[in-house]
Amino acid sequence: MVFWRCLVASSFITFFVFGCGDGANSSIENTKQVVQESNVAQLLVEAKASQKAEDFFHQGNNLLDAQRYEAAIAAYDQAIAIKPESPETWINRGIALTSLQHYKDAIASYNKAIAIKPDKDEAWYNRGIALTSLRRYKDAIASYNKAIAIKPDKYEALINRGIALTKLQRYKEAIASYDQAIAIKPNKHEAYYNKACSYALQNDLELALENLNKAIQLVPDKYKKLAKTDPDFNKVRNEKRFQELLQ
Repeated sequence: MVFWRCLVASSFITFFVFGCGDGANSSIENTKQVVQESNVAQLLVEAKASQKAEDFFHQGNNLLDAQRYEAAIAAYDQAIAIKPESPETWINRGIALTSLQHYKDAIASYNKAIAIKPDKDEAWYNRGIALTSLRRYKDAIASYNKAIAIKPDKYEALINRGIALTKLQRYKEAIASYDQAIAIKPNKHEAYYNKACSYALQNDLELALENLNKAIQLVPDKYKKLAKTDPDFNKVRNEKRFQELLQ
């Protein structure tokens, strides 16, 4: 099967913009003015801290892109120390942890993001990936369902949900999930390939070949090579038509 990997969240950090305005000064307003100036000073301090948190966040993203996962986590931790309520930072920290196969820690990071902002589809989706990696397929499906409920056209979650359903031998539901992904993205070769796997596991040669052929038409080299060794095709591997398709 083909697994859809992690999705990196974007930065949505908002900064304050300060302006100056003219006003009448009088002795009776001195106290109010001092308070106002103090508030502005505090806001400027907060803005600088927020900027520093964003800098660490972007540093973490660059390190994540460079596959320097431990360094990325250290940068995200710096950002979180300054601004702990950023769901995007917790999500990307979780992605780095997932990449290091620290799945339980990754789930804890995604849970932090969800506690801050329950409607972050990226958090639920990536949580599903970590749970799938732990073979906690029922929990993974629940996470993918949350992501899909928030963002119904999230075809990546539909594909990965199909994989988790297939692992539980819930083939009919898995195929329905792949079909939903295909309805959104008709050329998603991963969905066709995984559908072929589901049919092959049921020893349905016709539909396995039909969907595998669609995947091969879209990305020939990848799926011809992959299908030759994928154990999901063991039940149909010796069929002449299957072997001919991979030539």
